[in-house]
Amino acid sequence: MADTNQPQPAKSGQILKILSYNVHSCIGTDRKLDCARIAEVIADIAPDIIGLQELDVGRRRTGGADQAHTIASVLNMDFHFHAALHVAEERYGDAILTTLPMNYVKGDMLPSSGEQRGALWTEISIDEKAVQVFNTHLGLRNKDRVTQMTTLLGPSWMGSPACADKPLILIGDLNSIRRSASYRLVAQHMKDVQLQSGGPPRATFPSRYPLMRLDHIFVSKEIEVLDVEVFSTPLARRASDHLPLLATVRI
Repeated sequence: MADTNQPQPAKSGQILKILSYNVHSCIGTDRKLDCARIAEVIADIAPDIIGLQELDVGRRRTGGADQAHTIASVLNMDFHFHAALHVAEERYGDAILTTLPMNYVKGDMLPSSGEQRGALWTEISIDEKAVQVFNTHLGLRNKDRVTQMTTLLGPSWMGSPACADKPLILIGDLNSIRRSASYRLVAQHMKDVQLQSGGPPRATFPSRYPLMRLDHIFVSKEIEVLDVEVFSTPLARRASDHLPLLATVRI
């Protein structure tokens, strides 16, 4: 009989904190525009990889600021930004930030009949592993979300040969609850971190009185989920209309 009291060998791998955060153009629930406040929320969490949605770059409504650059600079992180909306000099979209070595792979539009949506793909080096990280913000229409998720799972994105046998992370405001068709599509292929943590899933929107779980992190099967947390601090409830979602994982 095996001795069950013997110490078990430590698991190898890199432990990482991954954050998904819809920052609502850095306009809080108190209607105050404040990029520094968003950066403060993130700094308190101290993630390694961040997917941000709803960033303004050069838009008159938010003072022409480059919000992706501003937040990344405060956090001392590298970043890549992709504009889902680009009109003249005004841009609006999503970004991936990290302190780890990162290469831009692709940023492109997703099929949309309503408001235009896009996605961003980067490759992040973790020890000697190349982890494929995707960030997106899906549409408000159910038909659009199904088409957009089908596209993301297809050969131009996560179904690409470049992703074969590599760890995958999908971050985003998917505008999808668990029973929706778009959620079920991705759940057939990847793990919802909130369902792996052992605790009940927590809503992320709206930030003051969260009722819906719209913000998600999905990971491929070889990534172990260690912990999940939705941050509902007083500052986070003011900074954006979404709450940040954090997953601690082992690659």
